[in-house]
Amino acid sequence: MCKTRARQFDKQCKPRSVCAWLFCLINRVQTMGDAIDLTSDGGVIKTILRKSKADAVGPTENFPLVDVHYEGTLADTGEVFDTTHEDNTIFSFELGKGNVIKAWEIAVKTMKVGEVAKITCKPEYAYGSAGSPPDIPPEATLVFEVELVACRPRKGSSLGSVSEERARLDELKKQRELAAAVKEEEKKKREEAKAAAAARVQAKLGAKKGQGKGKGKAK
Repeated sequence: MCKTRARQFDKQCKPRSVCAWLFCLINRVQTMGDAIDLTSDGGVIKTILRKSKADAVGPTENFPLVDVHYEGTLADTGEVFDTTHEDNTIFSFELGKGNVIKAWEIAVKTMKVGEVAKITCKPEYAYGSAGSPPDIPPEATLVFEVELVACRPRKGSSLGSVSEERARLDELKKQRELAAAVKEEEKKKREEAKAAAAARVQAKLGAKKGQGKGKGKAK
């Protein structure tokens, strides 16, 4: 914990003893849960609401175009000022181009496809002292719920989208597994046929041996 944060924390907690200070610290950490301070100054706080799959991918230099669903609210009032859920549209933008607020540039690049996160951003990482009239007042702290739907390459790139590449690899894996299963089944059938043939030969030999003993007794 840096000195500035420590002073702020001490001012908020005002403990009377070391034990009280530790209790306050533990309580504060538990309250934060899995919140992540992405800027180290509390300017952009990310809380994962739904984790992505373990093998999910995120934005990279090769896949800077992202598709998201989101809903934005004012932290003070909870009023929704923008959302893609009403008409089920997708909002697309390219990271690193300055087309969205700083908080989004910082937070979305840490996400994985399929992940849903709450992003709380202070004014300096959003619309600052100017706001965005008429919906967003000056110096407004904003809360966004963002779902990363897909990552894609730039237009004209020979690369396919991450989701398309993942689907292609999954299909290839299924085909390989199916081919392996077919080979295993064929191998099993060959072994069963070989075992059956050996059993028939053994049975014939046993029958001939029995017949030979019978003839000997008759003599």
